[in-house]
Amino acid sequence: MAKNYKTVVSLMSGTSVDSVDGCLIKIFDDLKFEIVDSYSLEYPEDIRKKILNLANDSGSVSDVCFLNFVIGELFAKCVNLLIEKSKTDKKDIDFISSHGQTVCHIPKKQTISDITTASTLQIGDISVIAHKTGIMTTGDFRTKDIAAGGMGAPLVPFADKILFGKDKNRLIQNIGGISNVTVLSDAVDIFAFDNGPGNMLIDYFVNKLFNLPFDKNGNIALKGNVDENWLKFLLDEPYYKLEPPKTTGRELFNNIYAENIFKFAPKNKYDVITTITALTSAVISDSYKNFIFPKTKIDEIVLGGGGAYNNAIIYFLKQFLPDVPIKTHEDFNIPNKLKECIAFAYLGYFTLNKQTNNIPGCTGADSPVVMGKISF
Repeated sequence: MAKNYKTVVSLMSGTSVDSVDGCLIKIFDDLKFEIVDSYSLEYPEDIRKKILNLANDSGSVSDVCFLNFVIGELFAKCVNLLIEKSKTDKKDIDFISSHGQTVCHIPKKQTISDITTASTLQIGDISVIAHKTGIMTTGDFRTKDIAAGGMGAPLVPFADKILFGKDKNRLIQNIGGISNVTVLSDAVDIFAFDNGPGNMLIDYFVNKLFNLPFDKNGNIALKGNVDENWLKFLLDEPYYKLEPPKTTGRELFNNIYAENIFKFAPKNKYDVITTITALTSAVISDSYKNFIFPKTKIDEIVLGGGGAYNNAIIYFLKQFLPDVPIKTHEDFNIPNKLKECIAFAYLGYFTLNKQTNNIPGCTGADSPVVMGKISF
């Protein structure tokens, strides 16, 4: 009897650059899924620093070249450790789907000679992953969308539509390094955009002021007060006023940006973290009020990503959006940390089936395309 599912190892490393997350998933013919196991491989600190240097535009071409293979090796290691942990026979894995590690994303089109295009670069070469694991690997999804005139992001809404459907009008809100939202409503066609910084600026200032990698559970932010003047200044960022579709990342909210806004920060270091955390929630709330609520009524918000574990972010969201119920992906049996892994498993699944897997209304592409490359 033929099996009615594909077994996938999906790999994700986001803008926070904290770890490579691997998820072993079964995707069934009816597009339902089942998580078999997961594994997170923390980046060695020296490699993480080099990645962040690249993402902050302070590396060299030779750094990009070298890290492309180094990260491929780490992704492959994550796969092999996950397979070992799950006691799965490698021959039962149908394919790997890898997002890669973004080191540069330029969604705004630029012109040289007579060529105008956006651009993006995710490293962690899929040929390395395929060779070191012995498993066919898909990856490099964003480039095809950009070739079709899109911004290469956001891509997760494709999976949001599959996972959450339209039984309610929902906002699927991811809060990773960058925060992004997918609008699922019977009143409008699906659309999505990046709200702005999620954990990225919070992590930067927690590291700078407290020598910690992140604010666990939002505990630091809950000890301070919001500096309303600084928050008002921060909300003047032009990106927040841009109409969707739009996307952003470290090309804007990088270390230089952080240091520039820090010049106007309050003296109390707890107030810095509280205010920058409130910024994440305020930017999300304002984007709803400006770009979503005028178009459709929303029944609930579903939070995912690392920010869904930050109690201060959730506290401020409830303050800014008192009339909309807030849930997390956990309420739908989807681990907050693994949501994007699951999303890229679906993208790879559609790639191998030669089916389109972008949403032009979310990325701005001219047409639906089959994203992704394959290494056998």
